[in-house]
Amino acid sequence: MRLGIDLGGTKIEGVVLGCDGDELTRKRVPTPQADGYDAVLHAVVQLIEQLEIEVGRQCSVGIGTPGAISTVTGRMKNSNTLCLNEQPLFDDLQSLLNRPLRIANDANCFALSEALDGAGKDYSMVFGVIMGTGVGGGIVFNDCLHQGHQHIGGEWGHNILEPEGPACYCGHNGCVETLISGPALVEDYRRQGGDKCLTVNEIVALAERGNAVAETVIRHFLDRFGRAMAMVVNILDPDVIVLGGGLSNVACLYSGGRERIAHYVFNDEFITPVLKNVHGDSSGVRGAAQLWYPNEIGNKK
Repeated sequence: MRLGIDLGGTKIEGVVLGCDGDELTRKRVPTPQADGYDAVLHAVVQLIEQLEIEVGRQCSVGIGTPGAISTVTGRMKNSNTLCLNEQPLFDDLQSLLNRPLRIANDANCFALSEALDGAGKDYSMVFGVIMGTGVGGGIVFNDCLHQGHQHIGGEWGHNILEPEGPACYCGHNGCVETLISGPALVEDYRRQGGDKCLTVNEIVALAERGNAVAETVIRHFLDRFGRAMAMVVNILDPDVIVLGGGLSNVACLYSGGRERIAHYVFNDEFITPVLKNVHGDSSGVRGAAQLWYPNEIGNKK
């Protein structure tokens, strides 16, 4: 049995998968981020112990996290769960659980899940996209996750798209994440004179009803999406692009957004499918469990 943990800023979710990929049990607890790093560690360990009690055996464990493990220091970096940064999360969890673990960025876990048994399961090269509070991505080639030499494979959200754009927490300006994330879309609507209290879905609905301000914002959003994604396509030329995160529910990404990719990509045609995820919010935690392959742990007791 494979156990996956999705360690988020507000919640920690765990799932146990059987050898056929079926979910045997699932549990979610709040992330005690305000209480600090040690509290988060112990919440993860306690959740793992509870899930293993429910299924009656010890499992392989994979962890999906915001950010990544530095190949230089072995510590967490680039996490928007700030208490994890500069901490030896991987080593500490291995020590507390007394077993080998696997750990990957949460966007990589999403991409792996969708490549193995989701929207990308019939494709060799899958680029999985997370568009929500932030923007991230993951690369899966022949069912194998490509994290990269520095564990930043797929991090298209921190390519600079508009150098004069908004400041990003990474220290640069105009990163993709500052322009096409959910908060970025809402902020652009506010800058254009729209109601700052509206959600992404409400802005999209206004645009569909012909509201001029909302239409302008969505047009800018789709054009930025097209330019940003075309850079990825020009480098990777994936067989499929799978969208996840809250913005994956914005229907015009699959029509107008795809048209903008085609406009900017370095080719006279754009045949790559742009698909919505299959597993939804479960993709990240399933992908964490799938960091282990069934044949690696089939005899684990």
